[in-house]
Amino acid sequence: IIVFPELCVTGYTCADIFLQPFFINKAQEALCEIVRESANTDIISIVGLPISVGGSLFNCAVVIGQGKIYGAVPKTHLPNYGEFYEARWFTSGNALQKQTIEICNQTVPIGNLLFASNNVVMGVEICEDLWVPIPPSSYQTLNGANLIANLSASNDMVGKHSYLTSLIKQQSARTLSAYIYASCGYGESTTDVVFGGSSFIAENGSILAEGNRFQMQSYMTIADIDIEKIQAQRLHQTTFTSQTNTPQYQIVDIQLRTDNSNFEINRRFEPYPFIPNDDRTMSERCNEIFSIQVSGFAQRFVASHSKCAVIGISGGLDSTLALLVAVRTMDKLGLSRRNVIGVTMPGFGTTGRTYNNA
Repeated sequence: IIVFPELCVTGYTCADIFLQPFFINKAQEALCEIVRESANTDIISIVGLPISVGGSLFNCAVVIGQGKIYGAVPKTHLPNYGEFYEARWFTSGNALQKQTIEICNQTVPIGNLLFASNNVVMGVEICEDLWVPIPPSSYQTLNGANLIANLSASNDMVGKHSYLTSLIKQQSARTLSAYIYASCGYGESTTDVVFGGSSFIAENGSILAEGNRFQMQSYMTIADIDIEKIQAQRLHQTTFTSQTNTPQYQIVDIQLRTDNSNFEINRRFEPYPFIPNDDRTMSERCNEIFSIQVSGFAQRFVASHSKCAVIGISGGLDSTLALLVAVRTMDKLGLSRRNVIGVTMPGFGTTGRTYNNA
């Protein structure tokens, strides 16, 4: 699956040119050309362009593959503040009255759509849709989507990128989904703003891949998404499907490549997933684990009206940690460390080194 930026067929910064019928017709001709040229590939492509429906203009994402247009999804939330003027040209997808359109000599579904192939169910939202309190992707995932594509044209401002990163990580985590985000950069007019070309691929709160912004040529950000892992996580987190009263979505069948005989895994699987890589995170993790143990032991010590703690000391790591937890618990409760009694327990297999450690 390849995701392109918002309005990539025309460019995002066309302003009042969007209102020219000649321009809209040319955009549709360009889409038809893309459909023809990509007919012999086994890639699902998602491109953005303006589409006129019933006298209104919609900012749409169009899903195509193998010479077919599978569907069009209009943008729901149109930013009209600060440097954005989208409501000047476009109509919200909430106002859409039709369920199908004729484009490139094909009858194409439009509106609330999900695109499914085997165990992959994809939803689509556009830029600002992610920034609202309840993004469309939240409803899409509750209706079965496990992968979200976001076509964006988000300009760059100081501090915005770090917030966007956290937003994407959080949304993929809240929806237990994979999230593909592509924003316009190279080739987009700067006008009064600058587009750096942010791109992310996230999976349940983790960034799998991120592109380098401000490049002077086109580039791709690539990652492998583990759909089966997402499905397993949803089965485990039973509250995921507890919300009701969500909008209804039409399911559109798409054809994803199933022959993986020549497929090479680009994804790196961490051999030690529970051990942080950097020293700072490791220190924070260890302190957190230690504090949890101390807090739990302190609560139990007080509740049981205990007078002392007796620790069997073997000389190994486990009993050493237990001893440290007991000592720190006494400090936390304001009690004497003499209340901790260590007992060595040598046996026939105990070495001198282990005994001396104890």
